[in-house]
Amino acid sequence: MASVTFKNIVKKYNENLILDNVSLEIKDHEFVVVVGPSGCGKTTLLRLLAGLEEITSGDIEIDNIRVNDLPPSKREIAMVFQDYALYPHMTVRENMSFALKLRRFSREEIDKRVNEAAAILQLENLLDRMPRQLSGGQRQRVAIGRAIVRKPKVFLFDEPLSNLDAKLREEMRVEIAKLYQKLNSTIVYVTHDQVEAMTLAGRIVVMNKGIVQQNGTPLDVYRKPQNSFVAGFIGSPTMNFMDGKIVSEKDFFYFQNKDVKIFIPSFVFPEAQDYAGREVTLGVRPDDIILDSAKMDHANKLSATVEVIELLGHRENIYLRLGEQRILAVGEAFGELSPNARAEFSLNYKNLHIFDALTKKRINP
Repeated sequence: MASVTFKNIVKKYNENLILDNVSLEIKDHEFVVVVGPSGCGKTTLLRLLAGLEEITSGDIEIDNIRVNDLPPSKREIAMVFQDYALYPHMTVRENMSFALKLRRFSREEIDKRVNEAAAILQLENLLDRMPRQLSGGQRQRVAIGRAIVRKPKVFLFDEPLSNLDAKLREEMRVEIAKLYQKLNSTIVYVTHDQVEAMTLAGRIVVMNKGIVQQNGTPLDVYRKPQNSFVAGFIGSPTMNFMDGKIVSEKDFFYFQNKDVKIFIPSFVFPEAQDYAGREVTLGVRPDDIILDSAKMDHANKLSATVEVIELLGHRENIYLRLGEQRILAVGEAFGELSPNARAEFSLNYKNLHIFDALTKKRINP
């Protein structure tokens, strides 16, 4: 396997800037997921690494060797595409072995590699079938198997699960995680699905508008988002945001707008005095809104009107109206609340997220 390094990568299409000075290091055997909304540049980054696009400026290294001018066939990478890209007139075995035949491997070596990959992916009974005879999940496993037989230095995955239904996506996430444990490979995986990113990645790279917004472990990115974009993109359901000011009253600080006043403990925001009177955005995750009276901070209770309740089996999504603002809380399915009723709640104050309203950057530790 191998390390991958992006150095000051710029990519333009005519005058459109797609990647803006992206630098990133991926260690040997690391599973890195690049995540972001459509059009953020993540697939372009992967295609540059694969050699399918030309770099405008910057360098890409695989195992400390500059590969800018190497054709895809010389980079020792294998790519799994969103649409499987299987040859419809070939059997599963032929699809998996085709690249090895082009490289003039012996029949014995081809059979060995195909059988090994088929065993890993549970495809042994499907080797003589045509792609049209396979389900979506099976086709994707064949596409992954075609990559495995090449024994590349780096595996590239370009939104490989986006064409599957919800149940198959869940199953394939587990399969890819198991595959990584078996192969212990270097994997660069691109997706717009933050659930895939959180469950698969050893490290997440969050991108937006061609810029790396944050780079860290899934828990770091979830618990300490460095700006409001990352905070809103990572986490399901999405974070609640409220715009307002930091206000000072005697020895206490509050977040305040026309609809709400929320206590800010000093351990959450020790620099609050430096921001008194300044515009900020407060972020609160839905599961940090406490509706259970036994767990509530009764000294800092808030009250809102219940708008809508979505029952999801073991839990409920509860939409609350605070003046002109709507916030989402996640609670256990007690069945105690009903639409149009008043609900009391408090916040998990140690998990508040505060962002500068102008720069959008995180300003509390």
